[in-house]
Amino acid sequence: MGPAIFRLNSLAARLIAAAAIWTMFGLAVGGVFLSNAFRNAAESSFDTRLSADMDGLIAAAEPDPDGGVMLQDRFVNHQFDRVYSGLYYQIKPLSGGPGAQISRSLFDQVLNVTGNVKRGAISYGFAVGPENQHLRVLSRRVEFPISATPEPGDTRAYLFLVAGDLATVDADSAAFNGTLIWSFAVLGLGLVIAIFLQVRVGLLPLRKLRDALARIRDGSAQSLEGKFPAEISPLATELNSLIEHSNEVVGRARTHVSNLAHFLKTPLSVLASEAEAEPGPLADQVRRQVDTMRRQVDHYLARARAAGSVNVLGNRTPVAPVLSDLARVLTRIHAERDVAIDWDCPADLYFRGERQDLEEMTGNLMDNACKWANARVMVRALREGARFTLTVEDDGPGLTPENRSRVGTRGERLDESVPGTGLGLAIVRDISKLYAGSLTLDASPLGGLEARLTLPAIQ
Repeated sequence: MGPAIFRLNSLAARLIAAAAIWTMFGLAVGGVFLSNAFRNAAESSFDTRLSADMDGLIAAAEPDPDGGVMLQDRFVNHQFDRVYSGLYYQIKPLSGGPGAQISRSLFDQVLNVTGNVKRGAISYGFAVGPENQHLRVLSRRVEFPISATPEPGDTRAYLFLVAGDLATVDADSAAFNGTLIWSFAVLGLGLVIAIFLQVRVGLLPLRKLRDALARIRDGSAQSLEGKFPAEISPLATELNSLIEHSNEVVGRARTHVSNLAHFLKTPLSVLASEAEAEPGPLADQVRRQVDTMRRQVDHYLARARAAGSVNVLGNRTPVAPVLSDLARVLTRIHAERDVAIDWDCPADLYFRGERQDLEEMTGNLMDNACKWANARVMVRALREGARFTLTVEDDGPGLTPENRSRVGTRGERLDESVPGTGLGLAIVRDISKLYAGSLTLDASPLGGLEARLTLPAIQ
């Protein structure tokens, strides 16, 4: 399941991608929320400090008899005394006239407040301070009595403004955002790794199911073996039932094919015997038709039997024992001609199919080579990846390219002196095609015919 994880059509890739996207989205939304919350908390704390400075400034203000304002230094923050310190105040009468004051820190600057929002007695706004400082401004209206006037209760209103540089808030927010970004990046990476591991562990039963199916196709098992989770166990049970049903259907089909073959061959043998007993033109015609029927029956029954078994799961046949048995049997059959059969095959080579089909194909090729060989037949099997090549050669007269095509594709007989139906190579070609294989004929280095059969292999 390793490389498959990175394919877009992979279930694991979809699960990981979906979880990773939602994780990153959630972290991004959470990061923005935390950043705004920290910024709001920092600004609220900054406003609280400015409000405290405002209270100190108001506490330090004392009215004079004419309604003016005098400040006592003991209540005032000394940052107001440093030029461009970042903490400023400004006092101005709301009715105009004399009495306006500014802190030493402002030097000769005047604050112009924008974006005022009133909350209770205090208004909050912003201003551009000295050296383009971004200032937070708190303002409050305060009235002082005028004792010098003859009218009792006369007052004069002033606007007290306290401003502070937001650079510290910006710096703290930037530092917090930096920490937030790299910590969330590490957290996101850890979550993605955790998701990857979770998907890998969660999909292990599917990998186990795949391996079990592979063992069935390789022939090392006849059913799905092992324990599966509750979600997959019904699937494994249904697959085992399907495999069992398929084997039963194929078994019944083979029985019917065998019965049909027996039923047809017996009447044909009777007809052939009767024709031999009564020579004449009619007998010759009967023999020819019987021979044709036998060839057709052998041909189509072989195809039907192979077609019924080619897709059955669990077919796995070792090649070497088949070659050994065929070489021993054919050596006895052709003992009078003293034909030597040499064969070479790796012990670990397996055919992905049934032994009967391999024997049918290999037996036809080897028998044909023995019939036409002068003294020697050579058989070699060589694995090539997921397939193997079976080569059968003889030292006989061989065939011309035209005759090789006629024999291989149409099953024609070119010489009636050698017994046989003439359909052996055509049957081999048909069965090999059912296994997605191929049969090619060529000239052999031994001087005769070389038949090269390519078939699927299994580890």
